[in-house]
Amino acid sequence: MAAEGGTKAILAALFANAGIAVSKFVGFLITGSSSMLAESVHSVADTSNQGLLLLGQKTSKRRATKAHPFGYGRERYFYSFIVALMLFTLGSAFALYEGIHKVQHPEELSSPMVAVVILVLAIALETYSFRTAIVESRKVKGDKTWWAFIRQSKTPELPVVLLEDAGALFGLVFALFGVGLAVVTGDPIWDGIGTLMIGVLLGVIAITLIVEMKSLLIGEGAGEGELETIVNELTSGDVERVIHIRTQYIGPEELLVAAKLGLRDGLDMADVATAIDEAEARVRAKVPSARLIYLEPDLYRVPVSEPR
Repeated sequence: MAAEGGTKAILAALFANAGIAVSKFVGFLITGSSSMLAESVHSVADTSNQGLLLLGQKTSKRRATKAHPFGYGRERYFYSFIVALMLFTLGSAFALYEGIHKVQHPEELSSPMVAVVILVLAIALETYSFRTAIVESRKVKGDKTWWAFIRQSKTPELPVVLLEDAGALFGLVFALFGVGLAVVTGDPIWDGIGTLMIGVLLGVIAITLIVEMKSLLIGEGAGEGELETIVNELTSGDVERVIHIRTQYIGPEELLVAAKLGLRDGLDMADVATAIDEAEARVRAKVPSARLIYLEPDLYRVPVSEPR
């Protein structure tokens, strides 16, 4: 369900950003506003980013090979990381450069009301895209806060689209702020200041995404609640305790579980095999994402205390 929700949010953002990008470029050509230019580049980057997210979803479904025995699930993390880098370079860096240039060399805007109309329409379209991302994210975020969802989600597309849409929406407001003040005050420097605000906003969002996607890309384990569930399901029947356990997400819906289990003493080989199979089945029933489970049976030996 998370993958389907992510795809729906991506498509909504893709179509919205494509339309917005065209309208912003037209607005820039008419008005010469640096805020409009920064927002145009931002929307082009966002549109490209949605394409990359869709590509990552498609390539991650390839079958496992000898070279990649655990499959290609992490490609979704890789493309999400590239999206974060693009948002920083094409979005933030360009907006900061353009904003500094316009503050140092302000230029009068021509037909500023055209920019205002386009920005208002773009805000309406971006609000639709942002609302779609929120609705789809609520289906999987549970009782987490939005910040916790962004930090802890193992499905990269929804947090990426959420932050992208939030950045786009606030960026439009900043652009409208800059253009509006330039019109009201007659001082075009406000257009450059609005552009700088867009650059700073995109930089903060991009750095947040880069940090989170890097963490997923190099490998994250199960969350605390998920890990507790796995341990509880393992320790039942002939399994007396979990001696040690390691988990890692090798894809958004693929969790690797490796554990050494302390079994009850006196079991024969058939009983050991049955205990391991039952433990594995219990975990799969409670944590469907645990698709790769490797369990090693052992006897737990209580350390003998030294005589006093």
